[in-house]
Amino acid sequence: MGRVSKSLSKLLDSLSESLSQRKGLVPLIGLGLVVLNLVLEFILPGTFLTRTDLFLHLGVLAAIFGLILAQAL
Repeated sequence: MGRVSKSLSKLLDSLSESLSQRKGLVPLIGLGLVVLNLVLEFILPGTFLTRTDLFLHLGVLAAIFGLILAQAL
């Protein structure tokens, strides 16, 4: 467990350092997911992804999380 904990800690540290330098990256990824959902609505109507609006919901959550994270960092 110690090795996994140390590697996870290193991963989180590097991710935190990277995101603190690029504060708008996570909201942009969220916006990209919302646009992807719109494109999929026209390309694949009636599929599971378009009926559930999966990418729309993930994109909005990612954008909100990114904005909150940007203020915290």
